[in-house]
Amino acid sequence: MIHTFAVLLIFQTLGESLAFAFSLPVPGPVIGMLLLFCYLLARPQVADKLAPTTLEFLKHLSLLFIPAGVGIMVHAERVAAEWLPIVVSLVVSAVVSLVVTATVLRWLQK
Repeated sequence: MIHTFAVLLIFQTLGESLAFAFSLPVPGPVIGMLLLFCYLLARPQVADKLAPTTLEFLKHLSLLFIPAGVGIMVHAERVAAEWLPIVVSLVVSAVVSLVVTATVLRWLQK
């Protein structure tokens, strides 16, 4: 379990470092997850070792949303001031996700 947690933290730290060093507009954890994905594609045997612990993490996924919720509450004034762009971006991203998912599903079913 410690090994899996260390691997996840290493890739998140790498992502944060790259985002900071190159002033990228993408969040560090997203970059870290992309790096981890590429690493697991290159070394599938590592994925097998990480799977049991990551499945346990997924069972408690809802706990990982607590910091995001706290962050929203801390910045409640800003969220209230900029509610329209937030709502528009949420709706547009949801629609785009649905369209892309439907398109990929149709393509895969052929």
